[in-house]
Amino acid sequence: MGKGGGCVPSKKKKPSSLAATTTTGDGIDDDGAANAPIPIEDDQTTNTAGTTTPSITARTIAPPLKIFVVFYSMYGHVESLAKRMKKGADGVEGVEARLYRVPETLSQEVVEQMKAPVKDSEIPEITAAELAEADGFLFGFPTRYGCMAAQMKAFFDSTGQLWKEQTLAGKPAGFFVSTGTQGGGQETTAWTAITQLAHHGMLFVPIGYTFGAGMFKKDSIRGGSPYGAGVFAGDGSREATETELALAEHQGNYMAAIVKRLAQP
Repeated sequence: MGKGGGCVPSKKKKPSSLAATTTTGDGIDDDGAANAPIPIEDDQTTNTAGTTTPSITARTIAPPLKIFVVFYSMYGHVESLAKRMKKGADGVEGVEARLYRVPETLSQEVVEQMKAPVKDSEIPEITAAELAEADGFLFGFPTRYGCMAAQMKAFFDSTGQLWKEQTLAGKPAGFFVSTGTQGGGQETTAWTAITQLAHHGMLFVPIGYTFGAGMFKKDSIRGGSPYGAGVFAGDGSREATETELALAEHQGNYMAAIVKRLAQP
C-alpha cells in the first residue's frame, strides 16, 4: 500500500515468540539480559531506577559486659552495700552485674557461736577460676585491724594460677568495706588491699570525690572514702544508712561506666 493507506510492517518487529515481552518506561526492552537475575555484590541491591542501595543486614548484638561484685560479709553490712552496687552497675546500658560471695573459712559451729545470720542462698559462692569471665570487679570485705578479713585474703590466695598466667591483667577493680568504728580502717583496708591488684596487673579504680556533695556531708555519721564505699557496723547492730547505700550505688554505676569506656575499641 501507499504511505497513507496503512501500516508497513517494521523490519525491527520482534519474532512472535517474544511478542509477549514488555518494555520499560525508558523504552528498554524488558527481555534478554534485562530479565537476567541481578547479582548481589558488596551488600548492595539494585532498585527499579537503576541505582544501588545498601542491603539490610542483621545487626549483631554484643553480649553485656560483666562486673562481678565479689564480697565477704559476716553480719550483712557488706552484703547490703554489694546489693546496691549491683543496682548501680545494672543501671548502665550494656553492663550486667553479678553478686558472688567468697567461701567461708570458719566452721559452721564457730559461725553459729558468733551469731552470724544465715547467708542468702540466692547468692552463689565463687571460685577463683570464674574470675576470668568478668570484665571488671568490685570486691567488698570487712576490716581486720586495718586489712581485709581472712576469708577474702584466703580467696585471693587461691588465685595463683590466674596470677601465673596474668589472666586478670588490665581488668579494672574497686573496693568497698565495713568497719566497726570511724577510725577502724575505712581507708587503710582498701589501701592495703591494692597489693592484691598490683600483683595481678589489675587497675585500681577509686571513686575519688565523684559522689559530689554527698562526700562532704557532716550532719551524720557516714562510711566511705575516696577509695570506695563503706559502712560503719558499730557493735554489729547498726545498719547502713541511706547515704552509705547511695554511695555504694554510685560506685557501682561509676565502675560500670569505666568498664564500658575501657571496652570501647
